[in-house]
Amino acid sequence: MRKLLILLLLAALGAQAATPPIYYLLWFDTEDYVEPAADDAALRIAQELTKRGIKATFKVVGEKARVLEQRNRTDVVAALKLHDIGYHSNYHSIHPASAEYMAGKGMMDGEQEFAMRELSGFQAVEKVFGMRPSCYGQPGNSWAPQANKILRQWGTRVYMDEGGQVGYEQQPFWYGSLLYIFGLGPNTMRANLDKPELLPDAYRAFDRAVDRLRATGGTIQTYYHPTEFVTTEFWDGVNLRRGANPERSEWKLPKRRTPESTEQAFKLFLAFVDHVQKTPGIKFITAREAVDVFQPREQSVPLEAARKLAENIDVHDGFSPADQVLALLGLPARHVDGPLRRVATTLKAQEISRPAFDRAKQDAVRAITQQGRLPDSVWIGSQELSLPDFAATLAGDTGTANVMVRKGQLTIESHIGTDAAKLYNWVIHPEGFAPENLLELARLQAWTLKPAKLR
Repeated sequence: MRKLLILLLLAALGAQAATPPIYYLLWFDTEDYVEPAADDAALRIAQELTKRGIKATFKVVGEKARVLEQRNRTDVVAALKLHDIGYHSNYHSIHPASAEYMAGKGMMDGEQEFAMRELSGFQAVEKVFGMRPSCYGQPGNSWAPQANKILRQWGTRVYMDEGGQVGYEQQPFWYGSLLYIFGLGPNTMRANLDKPELLPDAYRAFDRAVDRLRATGGTIQTYYHPTEFVTTEFWDGVNLRRGANPERSEWKLPKRRTPESTEQAFKLFLAFVDHVQKTPGIKFITAREAVDVFQPREQSVPLEAARKLAENIDVHDGFSPADQVLALLGLPARHVDGPLRRVATTLKAQEISRPAFDRAKQDAVRAITQQGRLPDSVWIGSQELSLPDFAATLAGDTGTANVMVRKGQLTIESHIGTDAAKLYNWVIHPEGFAPENLLELARLQAWTLKPAKLR
């Protein structure tokens, strides 16, 4: 009997060990530097979670950090420091917002603009909280791909927010060398803070997400704003709606919740958190911890996987198109950015001589090595072969004297949103704001896109 019990215990432990993990991220856009009660809300949230042994991620606006210091709210800072700290833009909604100031720019000048406008806010958060922000998330849906490279340079490895501009199968992914926890769709949920009768619906939404992910493992997220617990409207919607930009001295305070309404909001939120915490197999993590639960971004690509670029330019066997191009060129695995612009092939010939194609490959290697990004095209004499066509031709090269030219099928771009007016319809953006060029830049960087695989 004892032997049987031991065998049953070992079997149970083995089954438990084999169950893929489900990770849960709880984060707060800590942005309201207008309403002082939002400071108290952030303090209470942090304290309540600490009591439960839960670590969340507080994405703090640069000006919010400065205002906490000006108000001498050392208690708020100390409470939040027990959790993880991310960055949530310098001034959030003061115009121009992030996408507004990058919308008319290309990749490189947009990167410079982001660095110029955001560095002081990033440094303020780091100074006040004594730690480098672990992640970044844009204000509202004011997303732009030019942020990625600068965030990498600042040592930020995670982009955590929600939006529809880019995504991969509603789970985390690598994009621009950052771990993106973004576009999780039905795997992002929250409890309504105003309607107790909807709390069971929130439980069911979470439970359904868990059931979907039990077999494979995965990530679920919930986000709030501390100010939601004490106000009935957002501070920026009151003052900066649809491009409005009054002087700060003219700003109005958002409407406050009643004390009873605030208590109800906390009660509903904490009930939801307690439901999550008691769910078997759920692991709370922060943005800072997230990178370590996924396999390393840089991994060697088998040539048989890279050869599939001849069929279509897409993720193959979990590797990005950029990964596959590097493997075909004999370069070691590393991050490279996507091209700067879309170029059409001007080459009319159906075949390329071996010497000419080898020179094109050498040019591509030099561009990647020296510039850290994929070339827009390669030259075959006086004519251009676009990057997609070059990648497909490279993948289909069989070593013959003449190389057959192939047309690259850019299916990877299906992971980028297409309706700029809808994707950027944030109440703060000016009426009609629809930056199609940001989505085009996002498509160019889709060469770096691939799923993040759990360890």
